[in-house]
Amino acid sequence: MTRIQHPLELLAPAKNADFGIEAIKHGADAVYIGGPAFGARYGAGNDVAEIKRLCDFAHRYRAKVFVALNTILRDDELEESRQLAWQLYEAGADALIIQDMGLLEMDLPPIQLHASTQTDNRNPEKVKFLEDVGFSQVVLARECSLNEIIKIASQSTVSLEYFVHGALCVAYSGQCYISEAHTGRSANRGECSQACRLPYTLVDDKGKTITENQHLLSMKDNNQTENLLALTQAGVCSFKIEGRLKDLSYVKNITAHYRKLLDELIAEHPEFTRASSGRSTWTFTPQPDKTFNRGYTDYFAGGRQDDIGAFDSPAFVGELIGEVAEIGDGWLVVNTDQTFHNGDGVCFYDAQGEVAGMRINRVESGAEGHKLFPAEMPEDLTEGATLFRNRDQAFERALEKESAERRVAVKPVLVETDDGLELTLTDEDGVNATVSRKFGPKSEWQLAQNPEAAMAKLKENLSKFGNTMFVAEPAELKLNQPWFLPVSAINALRREATEKLEAARVASHPRPPRAAPAANPVPYPQDELTYLGNVFNAKARAFYEKHGVKLIADAYEAGHEKGMVSLMITRHCLRYSFNLCPKEVKHLKPDPMTLINGNEKLILKFDCKACEMHVVGKMKKGVKLNLGTIRPA
Repeated sequence: MTRIQHPLELLAPAKNADFGIEAIKHGADAVYIGGPAFGARYGAGNDVAEIKRLCDFAHRYRAKVFVALNTILRDDELEESRQLAWQLYEAGADALIIQDMGLLEMDLPPIQLHASTQTDNRNPEKVKFLEDVGFSQVVLARECSLNEIIKIASQSTVSLEYFVHGALCVAYSGQCYISEAHTGRSANRGECSQACRLPYTLVDDKGKTITENQHLLSMKDNNQTENLLALTQAGVCSFKIEGRLKDLSYVKNITAHYRKLLDELIAEHPEFTRASSGRSTWTFTPQPDKTFNRGYTDYFAGGRQDDIGAFDSPAFVGELIGEVAEIGDGWLVVNTDQTFHNGDGVCFYDAQGEVAGMRINRVESGAEGHKLFPAEMPEDLTEGATLFRNRDQAFERALEKESAERRVAVKPVLVETDDGLELTLTDEDGVNATVSRKFGPKSEWQLAQNPEAAMAKLKENLSKFGNTMFVAEPAELKLNQPWFLPVSAINALRREATEKLEAARVASHPRPPRAAPAANPVPYPQDELTYLGNVFNAKARAFYEKHGVKLIADAYEAGHEKGMVSLMITRHCLRYSFNLCPKEVKHLKPDPMTLINGNEKLILKFDCKACEMHVVGKMKKGVKLNLGTIRPA
């Protein structure tokens, strides 16, 4: 199937409208944000007025705003979610990111629909089905390899979105129920308790301890820096940064990093284009290592590989900076060529293997090295210990300030009319605005005494766009004679034209239309859905029945699954991590293993044919389902 080449879209997270505005300033083509309810990140909600403010800013740059409406919904929440969808559409949102198929059975506004990664999109059949029922963009599973993306892209024309940076859920998204089973907080309803970040002991089927007190379900952070061209050639057109709960410095730094890389890629490959307008410049050099991460991996992009787990710690350890050379009374010396600043945060692994940190009050640098004076000297720090920096004070200070601006190119053309002047501003998207002024009879106009200098000054004044969103291309003058024109009059013309052009850009923003469902959509890839289908309301059930599913179980959140079931399905495999994979070591069998955290035990079962690990358990006694309407904190 021939695919139409899409522009390349950099999609950044927005905890709130201000974060979204900064993401756009720093180069995002689109941002995704949570609304006032039903978003899969509890505590990252925003009211509709704030989303409208973000849309108004974004649309000036032809950037888009996607709103996450991606929890599964109770029957009594469907109408409220439908009304919210209309409110978001009227506020200017460009797309809704959804998980619950019950919404497709309702009267939704004519807004684009994107299939959340929570819908578990990892094979061509599922993605083709989603395209046929009216989705315009599909967020692929984080586990998808380049080869799998190529296969998906070959069988559909829908836009493919792929996570390129940030935290990794160890489970296939939408297929994790540990939080629900252990705490009553559903990940599919935005309240994941992050059991994957806890320490566990791993025991084999004979009771032998393989390893203990390690974060065995905690993954390193995603970083696809080296794979952008390959992803693009595979069929990805939207490059998504994780992080609706991350801080502003993360959003600025990581957005700028990928903006720079995508611009370089587009410059070298003219068959690709940008998805929005304007160019961003930054007051800092983007450096992903400076921002919170658990170490980096490109996960399964190139296939299964070693060292994808952050087993030692789920915390941010930071950049390796050197070894402790000497320890004194309230100070330490570090062997390194790095530069330090007062306020830096450094850390090390203590004797128990835990991350211990300290804030540096003062730095003395000399020929003997860097002498650091911590606010409090750790008792278990030893000479020879490896130090990491997890807060670069100078870098963070730079990001706390205004750190980017984004300008749209505009060409000013000044034309002499019969009784005055007409100024037209035309921007890089072809949007224009024209204003005119009468200046009285031509007999009263004065010729410039120094024509060359006057015309140069006139062009200069026409190009002064100050702190607006525009930057000028060379101005063009269409004057019959080199008139002397008052600077104040030219400035007034330019200001009025600038305001008019900004308004015209917002008014003409090409909001993407809703995709029409196929007349004869392909049937759903399965004719039976277990609790893994996340069907939580009658309209979702009706949707799947309409598309060929004959047997439909209720979602796990309904509380009907009483026995031992898969609480997590993951491509991460602890047998593989500890060189116990039956495919690699022929005499081994995929016998079950056990994860232990305190009194908590989870059984690991291995599906070697699918190359998956299933974390098996059951609902804890005394857990009460928390199925209240999901609201922002």
